[in-house]
Amino acid sequence: MSHRVLVVDDERLIRWSLEQMLEKGGYTVETAEDGATALAAVREESPDLVLLDLKLPDTDGIHLIRQLKVAHPDIQVVIMTAYADVATAVEAMRLGAYDYIPKPIDFDNLAVTLRNALEMRQLRQKVELLQEKHLYSFHFDRIVGKSRAIQEIVALARKVSASGATMVLIQGESGTGKDVLAKAFHYESSRAEEPFMEITCTAMPETLLESELFGHERGAFTDAKVQKKGLLELAHGGTLFLDEIGDMTPALQAKLLRVLEERRFRRVGGTKDISVDIRIVAATNRDLRAAVQDGTFRKDLYYRLQVVTITIPPLRERRDDIPLLAQHFLEHFSREFKKRQPRLTPQVERLLVQYDWPGNVRELRNVIERAMILADDGELTPGDLAPEIAGHVAGPPRETPSFVLPPSGILFEDVERDFVRQALDFTHGNQTRAARLLGLTRDELRYRVKKFDLGHRTEEGD
Repeated sequence: MSHRVLVVDDERLIRWSLEQMLEKGGYTVETAEDGATALAAVREESPDLVLLDLKLPDTDGIHLIRQLKVAHPDIQVVIMTAYADVATAVEAMRLGAYDYIPKPIDFDNLAVTLRNALEMRQLRQKVELLQEKHLYSFHFDRIVGKSRAIQEIVALARKVSASGATMVLIQGESGTGKDVLAKAFHYESSRAEEPFMEITCTAMPETLLESELFGHERGAFTDAKVQKKGLLELAHGGTLFLDEIGDMTPALQAKLLRVLEERRFRRVGGTKDISVDIRIVAATNRDLRAAVQDGTFRKDLYYRLQVVTITIPPLRERRDDIPLLAQHFLEHFSREFKKRQPRLTPQVERLLVQYDWPGNVRELRNVIERAMILADDGELTPGDLAPEIAGHVAGPPRETPSFVLPPSGILFEDVERDFVRQALDFTHGNQTRAARLLGLTRDELRYRVKKFDLGHRTEEGD
């Protein structure tokens, strides 16, 4: 798709020559001879770039830039004028103009300027889209789970994120979602539009990790050919996520402690302190208290990290979340693979809930991805699951009956009505999930909802 350029100049010959040159370059060109026509064209056509003469019969370019930016904030403006002066150029750039081209126009120079301006616009749009995606994806409301543990974690995390706390420690086994919670801390806070930088402390040798965190000066070591800013510096104003901090070496722990206490550091080989304003979110799957006792983790750093501690329980301790997470991953992979979403049958759901998930949420995600690839008949079957999960005996525990028949007997219809009502209450009226809990199809549940006059307990649209 070609870019749309609006040429605004009161001289007809200049408009014509620019139109010819730009159309040969593959642009779609509109022209305007005054400010009013230009403003109307921007509102109606939404061009990508405006090539604007500063001297117009009905207005001046500076005033028009203000109006253009109100009508179309992300539009790129390149100024052209024969009355070039530094003060006007500075004012135009301050108001958002990309560049300043003097007349007579050098067409080669103009071509390069337009290309750079449009590439800058595309890059800015991509960054905005990524920010919107992260703001949507990493949000506390997007954390899947109904268990009491998860609800309490989200409630606490919201308070901490909205506060001025600059140090948070997240504990939990590998795969429990510590990174997801760390990103939610950032993207729901006042720092959301600032950088989110992350590094895994086990992923590289100590010297390289130090350079990545603190940066280095030119000549600090053999391969330091140029100065490099570290993640602490790059994260200024935002958040730095230190994953697996429990594996950081004692020497680096000491340097990190100084950063936490003084909010200052020096690049490797540097002599000048650099001050930073950052929130540090640290995560670990280790027992830091035990690490302090065995001498592998500094006691003073441990207490400094402990200001706010959130522990995510393993998936086997919050089995109520497993069906919701499985459904969430089914929806995700059905979109990614462009496949019809298969039904999660009661048998498969029981297998998932009974499994202990040593790899936690990450393992469940991988299992559902595999199942989505294999499933081809509209529903997941035990054969679509990994062997260690499918090998579990499907079905409810048989040691104790889930319902004991009284000696006097009971009307089966009363039991059926009560279970349908409980399922609807448990799922807040969601018929799809209620049917799954009862091992029924959605149509079978609808029949019983109508039969027992329970429609007031269901959600609209279900």
